[in-house]
Amino acid sequence: MTGWRLGWLVAPPEAVADLEKLAQNLYISAPSMAQYAALACFEPQTLAILEQRRAEFGRRRDFLLPALRELGFGIAVEPEGAFYLYADISAFGGDAFAFCKHFLETEHVAFTPGLDFGRFQAGHHVRFAYTQSLPRLEQAVERIARGLRSWSA
Repeated sequence: MTGWRLGWLVAPPEAVADLEKLAQNLYISAPSMAQYAALACFEPQTLAILEQRRAEFGRRRDFLLPALRELGFGIAVEPEGAFYLYADISAFGGDAFAFCKHFLETEHVAFTPGLDFGRFQAGHHVRFAYTQSLPRLEQAVERIARGLRSWSA
């Protein structure tokens, strides 16, 4: 539960000792409110809501992933648990920061340069979030297609 100082980790046995040291600084002394909220997450009615949300994010991913690939974005990994797509923009030229700025200013579509998520190949990667509704994602894809026509590296 991000921001609530509560969570768990699945790791290989040989990593547990070192990870416990890290976790003690991140999750120790979770507030009672967070503990009760975590327990509520395992109630049947909450699990049903979460399953609906998971399915909705799956529908959004299943729309956006092929749509972006069709436009020429390189997406090597299909997410299974996140709501982001990390896309290679090498086919379009230029750097990720300028690319994102172009779409924000010309098409009013926001996605983020790869540098915000690490340095490895960050200069030619961007991250798309599919947290918006399917109709908004459809509109975004139309705008991205239009923006690609006006993009020059």
